[in-house]
Amino acid sequence: MWISDDAHMGSIGDTALLEKVTTFVILLYTTSKNSKYICMSRLMISVAGIRGIVGETLTPEIAAMYARTFSAFLPEGTIVIGRDSRTSGPMLQEAVCAELIAAGRKVYDIGIVPTPTVEIMVKHLQAVGGIIISASHNPAEWNALKLLNAQGLFLSAEEGKRFHALAKEETEHSSPGGGEVVQQEGALDVHIQDILAISYLPVEAIKQKGFRVALDAVHGAGGAIGKTLLAQLGCTADILYEEPTGAFPHNPEPTPEHLTALQEQMQRGSYNVGFAFDPDVDRLALLDENGTPLGEEMTLALAARFVLAHRPGAVVTNLSTSAMIEAVAADYKVPLFRTPVGEANVVGRMLAEKASIGGEGHGGVILPEVHAGRDAPLGVALILALMTETGKPLSQLAQELPQLEMIKERTPAPEGFAIAPFLDALTTAFAGYTRNTEDGVRFSKDGEWIHIRPSGTEPIIRYIAEASEKKRAQMLIAEAHRVIGA
Repeated sequence: MWISDDAHMGSIGDTALLEKVTTFVILLYTTSKNSKYICMSRLMISVAGIRGIVGETLTPEIAAMYARTFSAFLPEGTIVIGRDSRTSGPMLQEAVCAELIAAGRKVYDIGIVPTPTVEIMVKHLQAVGGIIISASHNPAEWNALKLLNAQGLFLSAEEGKRFHALAKEETEHSSPGGGEVVQQEGALDVHIQDILAISYLPVEAIKQKGFRVALDAVHGAGGAIGKTLLAQLGCTADILYEEPTGAFPHNPEPTPEHLTALQEQMQRGSYNVGFAFDPDVDRLALLDENGTPLGEEMTLALAARFVLAHRPGAVVTNLSTSAMIEAVAADYKVPLFRTPVGEANVVGRMLAEKASIGGEGHGGVILPEVHAGRDAPLGVALILALMTETGKPLSQLAQELPQLEMIKERTPAPEGFAIAPFLDALTTAFAGYTRNTEDGVRFSKDGEWIHIRPSGTEPIIRYIAEASEKKRAQMLIAEAHRVIGA
């Protein structure tokens, strides 16, 4: 679902706001040739939250409106709020908390913490919901509200549908005020202890290894938890960009091209492994002992290898995740299920299948026995455990996975872009391939595949292809571009 807002369209309490915004966007689209501006003027609404560029499509007034709606949506009870380190975070949090106080809510403010920490604390504090102020891997000018239910999970498709229907109505406060904000300490300790309590995690054996680790925390919310967790696992850690200033030193998406400083750090010393977080610490990228980026796609496959050795069971991932995870599941003779992209989609299927592990290929590892959410610190512990139990360096563990080539491309998405008008032509172009239309469209055949979809977190079209050779993956993407023309 796409909703476009403009920050200067009158009061957020105006019952005709959405209609005004829609009219404005249509007028702007038909009178401007600058389609890039149109793309960047969207408020992105999806299973990943409500995202926008701060001061343009996401303002304190808009954040307040969604907070008011969320309070009306939830049953009576407390709400947990946490945020990443973005400089726009305090402003948005103040607006959100003001609305929740006005609605008579008690709010537990757990500070600058990882997204998975908020998810854990919703259950720990027996709250009825949670709000995370974070745009995850998006650039610094973006921010978002991510909404959690009483289980500490992102809203399901059905919950989201009901919430957004309510957001279109004029929402009244359920009480004349009287709420409060309580500063809640110790959230990171709760998170760490939940990770270390995994019964088959070889904590003492990891400590005996004395791993030397380099970590890029990108001045996000992960420096403190990364430092403490690694210390409790007996590691010597050098942490780059530890302080949660929100001044991201590079593009915060932890892909290889953005991790040159971490590579340089590892090349200056002798390290066993390098880790990189995104700002809200739900994604984990790996570098081997040589400082070679392994990319985010290997994180889930390697973590699953450790978990399935101890807890064999179903695996769930999304349609854009590398086939490496299929090979790992096959090795342990367990079923693998794929879902549309988005944590809520993966988690829903994991719970239905009682999966042992799941996640998404961009470095998001989900272990239900800790909590049903992507968790980079958890991924750190599982990777160190795999290295400990196998006695193998990360480079060797990576080589034992299928050697596949993945290409990810993105192009600006025209307003209202959809795959449907191109579906017949794409099906003809990829004749003989198995087609999946659960999320955009995915074609697969003989171990190679391409997934084309409009992003739910950015105004772009994503093209992801994987094959045994880079040239084949490039050919798949080129054919998709030829058909779509974008």
